[in-house]
Amino acid sequence: MKAKESHNENFFERVYDVVRLIPEGKVTSYGAIAKAIGAARSARMVGYAMNASHNMENVPAHRVVNRKGLLSGKHHFDGTNLMQQLLENEGITVVDNQIVDLEKHFWEPDF
Repeated sequence: MKAKESHNENFFERVYDVVRLIPEGKVTSYGAIAKAIGAARSARMVGYAMNASHNMENVPAHRVVNRKGLLSGKHHFDGTNLMQQLLENEGITVVDNQIVDLEKHFWEPDF
């Protein structure tokens, strides 16, 4: 079990390294992060990593949305609309839990 835990920790750290690069006022998707770290079919694992990051101050998890721009991780934030509030504070408009003008705000990690 230790080897699997170590593998997940390494995967999670690679995810967090990408998330830390997302510029203020931009968002990216679970799938884009997975692709950037060489694990294109692991978007769900990126979601698990994001769920585990909410106590980490230096990981802007609010900037990670699903491929359609939905705030799919919002229930993991304290408060009813904290994820939306954090995004709106960065100039991103959110309507019905979805990013408006996703193409304008989308950041593609390209390494």
